[in-house]
Amino acid sequence: MSGHSKFANIKHKKEKNDAAKGKIFTRIGREIAVAVKEGGADPNNNSKLKDVVAKAKANNMPNDTIDRSIKKAAGDANSVNYEKVVYEGYGPKGTAIIVETLTDNRNRTAANVRNAFTKGSGAVGTQGCVSFMFDTKGQIIVDKEECDMEADDLMMLALDAGADDFNDEEDSFEILTDESSLGAVRDALEEAKIPMLQAEVTMIPQTWVTLTDEQDLKLMNRILDLLDEDDDVQNVFHNWDEE
Repeated sequence: MSGHSKFANIKHKKEKNDAAKGKIFTRIGREIAVAVKEGGADPNNNSKLKDVVAKAKANNMPNDTIDRSIKKAAGDANSVNYEKVVYEGYGPKGTAIIVETLTDNRNRTAANVRNAFTKGSGAVGTQGCVSFMFDTKGQIIVDKEECDMEADDLMMLALDAGADDFNDEEDSFEILTDESSLGAVRDALEEAKIPMLQAEVTMIPQTWVTLTDEQDLKLMNRILDLLDEDDDVQNVFHNWDEE
């Protein structure tokens, strides 16, 4: 699941168990398959595939697993075709939720997503009902413990490469770019040997919703847990301020 700056610190510090890691690899494998089918198997000539490969490496996906996924997608004409479908809706107290999926069965995915919202007393809305409340940004997260560069130097490196903003969080640095500049900024950091926990396009809320009622918190977590369990769901973005 992709996140946003409000919980960049805690989200990426958690150790991923084998089951969770396997699920992440499965999702990235689907993204690789879609990218290869759309633009070919060479990351140097396919910017979308290059972005997915960078995401795979940031999630510690082994290089041989990445290579196998690319070769499989390139060589199997009968492989499953995944379609990107985005759902928008509301959780407790009007929290805004965006769900990105890659599916080979729209009916199954739609039913599962609606079920997740319903069980959390939320509702799926129409296309565009909440997306206007988010900004599409490239987001790079750098773990302070893994970064030898001083904060000011890292900020200047990122800004010179085309970043829009730099945030010094509790235990990580967050670099924000526009969608088209993400690759250039990520490449500059890679060249400087800066390890990245995340480098991908995300949706960042313009405003935040705080939940204080215990029942609302349970319902919101119910929605997010059910979406996380769905293999078709790639990313979930929301404006719940978890802190």
